[in-house]
Amino acid sequence: MRPLLLSHITASSCIGTGVTATLDSLLRQRSGLKHCDFETVDINTHIGEVQGVDAVRLPENLHKFECRNNRLAELGLRQDDFFEAVQQAAMRWGRRRVGVFLGTSTAGILQTELAYRERDPVSGALPSSFDYAPTHNSFSVADYLRQRCHLEGPAVAVSCACASSAKVFGSARRMLEAGLIDAALVGGVDSLCLTTLYGFHSLQLSSPAPCRPFDVARDGISIGEAAAFALLERVPDNVDGDSVLLLGIGESSDAYHMSAPHPEGRGARRAMQAALKAAALEPSDIDYINLHGTGTPSNDRSESRAVAGIFGPTTPCSSTKGATGHTLGAAGALEAVISALAIKHGLMPGGVHTTHTDPNLMVHYIRDNRRAPIARVLSNSFGFGGTNCSLIFGRAA
Repeated sequence: MRPLLLSHITASSCIGTGVTATLDSLLRQRSGLKHCDFETVDINTHIGEVQGVDAVRLPENLHKFECRNNRLAELGLRQDDFFEAVQQAAMRWGRRRVGVFLGTSTAGILQTELAYRERDPVSGALPSSFDYAPTHNSFSVADYLRQRCHLEGPAVAVSCACASSAKVFGSARRMLEAGLIDAALVGGVDSLCLTTLYGFHSLQLSSPAPCRPFDVARDGISIGEAAAFALLERVPDNVDGDSVLLLGIGESSDAYHMSAPHPEGRGARRAMQAALKAAALEPSDIDYINLHGTGTPSNDRSESRAVAGIFGPTTPCSSTKGATGHTLGAAGALEAVISALAIKHGLMPGGVHTTHTDPNLMVHYIRDNRRAPIARVLSNSFGFGGTNCSLIFGRAA
């Protein structure tokens, strides 16, 4: 594939609002996870909550989009001059030539949960003030950002569990290659809600402690929330050597099981191999791997087998979910931004909370930060139902 330029990036999660705060937390190996005190949830688990979301106010003309997920999107949009960068792209290419591709898993489902508490005691009807389309609907966040940024190009929402906001890079790339657009706002937004917190708890996938990916005692995930965006454009002739490019995308759908990965990581392996092929790279060309690394026994085991089968036991890798939590539909975009920061700053983030790496997982998992020049990073995102995506990012020169 032809490389694409990440001309602008931003991320907001529990470890920081904006890339400066995010990078500072990565450098300090600071985790943003805390004991769950969200809403009325009564579960012994940890969460990654973004500070300040409830204080965000949407523009008056977009009030119908009012929900936590879109407030989080708005918070993310305001960081790192990202809104301004999108406006500049719209002026450069035309508003019909900039697309919007957003990943999410539950969108504004919290709004429905709150409305359910106020349903009619006789008929069970939800209150008339509840509006599904601009809130709970999976397309809501893509529609909100399209209108908020005054864009008129294609708008797409991808909702395929935890690979959602990695796969949007593929959707945007295909439209760019087809000549339908000249730039794309890509990313993911997922916010805390009762459905995911109680849902993962019912599946016995939530850890009572902060999650510890690839640890011998790992016992589940910590759910987080995030908004992360990138502006994708074709690579100009005069690209800056410090710029970060999207070099390869690999996708697969193994459909092995609704909520468990293939034990040998076959779908994950196919996604990584496809990304390497798209980028015309060999496994030895990858300097660091940002693992999906959720902290569940089966997920880490299957990913380690897939990674070791391609890269062997020497390529440095880690999961940043011990710091951010698993941000579900936003994880792919958040970790794409972290991968770009790793390249820009020569940082391989150590795996926070992992104290004793499982010796049965035959990969080179790093627990402490490592500073070194990084030319290429592979980032993995794997979701329920066997939907897998691997992205490769690299320095322009």
